[in-house]
Amino acid sequence: MWRLIFLSGILATIVQAAIITSPRHGTQDWYETAIFYQIYPRSFKDSDGDGIGDIQGIISKLEHLKEIGVGGTWLSPIFESPMKDFGYDISNFYAIQKEYGTMEDAVLLFQKAKELDIKIILDFVPNHSSDQCEWFIKSAANDSVYRDYYVWHEGIVVDGVPRPPNNWNSVFYGSAWTWHDQRKAFYLHQFDKSQPDLNFRHQPVVDEMKNVLRFWMDKGASGFRVDAVNHLFEVEDFRDEPIDNEGDPLDYGYTKKDYTKDLDEVYDMIYQWREVMDQYQAEHGGETRIMMSEAYANETFTMKYYQSPDGSRQGSHMPFNFVLINELYEGSPASDFKKVIDARINALPSGRKTNWVIGNHDQARVGSRYGPEKIDALLTLVMTLPGIAVTYNGEEIGMVDYRYGILFNETVDPQACNAYPDGPVDDGWIWKSRDPVRTPFQWDDSENAGFCECGTNRTWLPVNSNYKKLNLELQKSWRKSTFNYYKELSELRQDDTMKEGGYESFVVNEVFAFTRTVEGHDPRLVLINLGDTEQVIDVTKLTHIFSDKLRVLVAGSETSHEKGDILNANDVYLRKYNAIVVESFSEIPSESSAESLTLSLSLLIVALPV
Repeated sequence: MWRLIFLSGILATIVQAAIITSPRHGTQDWYETAIFYQIYPRSFKDSDGDGIGDIQGIISKLEHLKEIGVGGTWLSPIFESPMKDFGYDISNFYAIQKEYGTMEDAVLLFQKAKELDIKIILDFVPNHSSDQCEWFIKSAANDSVYRDYYVWHEGIVVDGVPRPPNNWNSVFYGSAWTWHDQRKAFYLHQFDKSQPDLNFRHQPVVDEMKNVLRFWMDKGASGFRVDAVNHLFEVEDFRDEPIDNEGDPLDYGYTKKDYTKDLDEVYDMIYQWREVMDQYQAEHGGETRIMMSEAYANETFTMKYYQSPDGSRQGSHMPFNFVLINELYEGSPASDFKKVIDARINALPSGRKTNWVIGNHDQARVGSRYGPEKIDALLTLVMTLPGIAVTYNGEEIGMVDYRYGILFNETVDPQACNAYPDGPVDDGWIWKSRDPVRTPFQWDDSENAGFCECGTNRTWLPVNSNYKKLNLELQKSWRKSTFNYYKELSELRQDDTMKEGGYESFVVNEVFAFTRTVEGHDPRLVLINLGDTEQVIDVTKLTHIFSDKLRVLVAGSETSHEKGDILNANDVYLRKYNAIVVESFSEIPSESSAESLTLSLSLLIVALPV
């Protein structure tokens, strides 16, 4: 009786979607339905025992990526670098960092990945170089060729002392300007002072970076993830940013970013890079080489990365969609999920796909941000919503931040170290540091979680102390683990309905539900309980496209359901934070199922000996 009473209360809260996206047939490129997997090379797998992950380590684990259905792998930077910001400070854009391997190793990685039908996407970091880059050294020396490769300013003299020309701050805290004694001028660095900004108003810089793209495509790269692209340009008159809030004047958030971010010139540069890639594609053929773009920007700005307003110029194939990171949180109700997700899908230019990101090397892991009990629910969203799925290494086993396990004297992230140069005065550094999300991958329960056989060497960051209970090998042995659930979701993505299907969403209390439908194939229904109470759903009140019986296609690792279970459509039970995907079930096969059965029988008859 209690379930019937509870159900009647739920039905009054159904909110239906205002959108239905139309299915597409036969028009999708490889990347539009792919799973992309981000590898943080330093933490993925160490092959030589120095405590640092490397390219040979990645090669040794390519089969893992194949097993979970990865179509493309984005590598955080592997280029030559002094490692002040762990590869995002590049000293040579045309060389491999020695502790990661050699150029031969990189080419071998491209080849081995191709054999497994996995594309390798490289991190392209155009906004800045290292201050140890030859270009910067020559620019600081006023070399006639490199003088204008970077953004320089003589500053403002106050009481005989040169001061920064404005109030621009670095993402990593403090002024974005540093004085250079040799050049007798300030150089701009929107990030660490070891990362001087390149000057994209200087045509030789534009040409140089286009050459970088061509160089790596020649080596075998299948595309690029463009880092921090919305920082490429600043206003030419160097005016002050308006004050945004009270607080520390040296904090990045102290000012609005009207003059140092998201300028119109950024999009033109993206379109230029796309033209380089399209020209290369036309000349060399093969599967589409793609551009991903990283910009923490609002929806209006993000849409501009796809193409110019009139559609005449193409841009990024895949502007990263950060709404599951920036706009939704642990306590967000299901109605907020529906609102945010529907808005992003509706905002897309015609014929374009979005992507779904729940974590990366700069953000708290999904299990730490939403809570470990919601990992399966968020993975379900990423893997079943229409579009491209993005996974940060470790999400497939539910790794969490090592937030309180890394001491300050073990912290290496400049974002935390710069804010506390004299040591910690409070625990703020713990939350500024990105180290806890970058700890070594937990392969098994052996020493160092199977990341390396280091001997007396230490891993570059401490391994999370939970690795004995949370590792890939252990999860493979559990039938209902996050890893095995991830694999089932990956397999489900190969379904034509999930690849091509339209989308309609609903909310019932704290359950976010949506259908995936395409003509000629059985529809799918995704049910995700985001709340902290059990829910009972009457699917017949949501939509009439399903039969009275439902079959479970996949079920979260903590759910009471099993794959293959038959449920009553008017009485679907969900534990808190759990998710399932279902289809109609009938003793009489559907038309599409009957066609498949007829084809199978026909093939069997043909194969019989006569």
